[in-house]
Amino acid sequence: MSEVADYKVVRNSTVGSELTEEKAKLLAAKMGVRRLKDGELLVREGEADQTLFILAAGRLTVISKDADGTEQVVYTMKEGECAGTRAFVEQSPRKATLRAVGDSTVYTLAPADFESLLDSAPRVAFLVMRALFRVTHANLSRMNQETRQLANYINKTQGRY
Repeated sequence: MSEVADYKVVRNSTVGSELTEEKAKLLAAKMGVRRLKDGELLVREGEADQTLFILAAGRLTVISKDADGTEQVVYTMKEGECAGTRAFVEQSPRKATLRAVGDSTVYTLAPADFESLLDSAPRVAFLVMRALFRVTHANLSRMNQETRQLANYINKTQGRY
């Protein structure tokens, strides 16, 4: 028998923040569990995998290629954070690579498994989608703030670094 995601971890994640214990159990039952060793890749940039990931334990680095094709760490995920929202919602290729830092546990949610909730537990599906919107909005707000800070820096220094 395959391992089952812990509903308490799901409930305490960014995706499960509004879920009751009962609803978190329904969502956790749809999730897979992946255990990663230090340095192991979860997913590579450009892959067609549209799975949503929740970091249950450990750390994951988010890696993206720069203009020269060199991989750069852009973020280190904390427990409870999710990754792959864009690929999950848009059904598009990955925009970043995810690699374990130390031994890590990741809960996975495939689009087809999530969609099965639409008939059996539509309220759970709604709450998860609302959480994904919040995560995406927070990321966009952070990026907008960083862009404003960069523009302010460039304008004050007339582009001199």
